[in-house]
Amino acid sequence: MPKHVVPEERRRRRRPTRSGRILSETLIVETALRLLREHGGAGLTARRLGLALDCDPSTLYRYFRGMDELTLAIGDALIGQALRGWRPTGQWRADLRAVGLRIHAAYLAHPQAAVLTASRVSGRANELAADEAVLDVLRGAGFPLAETVRIYHAFIDTTLAFAALDAATLALPGAARRADEEMWRSTYARLPAATHPRIAEAAPLLATRMVTSAYPTALDMLLESAGNGSASRAAPPPPPA
Repeated sequence: MPKHVVPEERRRRRRPTRSGRILSETLIVETALRLLREHGGAGLTARRLGLALDCDPSTLYRYFRGMDELTLAIGDALIGQALRGWRPTGQWRADLRAVGLRIHAAYLAHPQAAVLTASRVSGRANELAADEAVLDVLRGAGFPLAETVRIYHAFIDTTLAFAALDAATLALPGAARRADEEMWRSTYARLPAATHPRIAEAAPLLATRMVTSAYPTALDMLLESAGNGSASRAAPPPPPA
């Protein structure tokens, strides 16, 4: 006979843990973010999470089918933090720039979590809300559907790619990160013009810029390119029924 499936709401733990807390998805995700911050990706295990929550690790599977589902929930929580308080203004470039910078900043606030989640697609509520918002901004600005999807694809992938790249840098041990940054001053700045003329002339600017994120510049370039191709846009489409 088929195995009886327990409804989701009945799988949730109603009794408090030994420390008196009631478990919830939100509490588990928040605790997982703290463990990632303190121990990195290798430190996020069901056993360690159970210890931090003062519960048996098996209890976690009442809320998530496995650690991979928890990882997706963590990524969705970061997007939720990014969207909190954001409201569209009707100015499509400003709106998309604000969304992009918010998502990038939310991931960089939790670099270890960003490294795990930036490349994932969760299909959860906050991710869907962000995608709907970006598509609605573009369609509301009058971009044709195919152009909307093209810009959306470039916008989302650029944002998450820079989030993953910049988060990976922040997640490095401090000594390694400082050594990478110093390389622009200790090596690049000392190259002779006779052998590396272009690097030599750009070295002071490289030493300043290359230790910061290029995401704001890349985002502005992307939005400018999208705007330059907007001359043939139709009037904004009517809202969906």
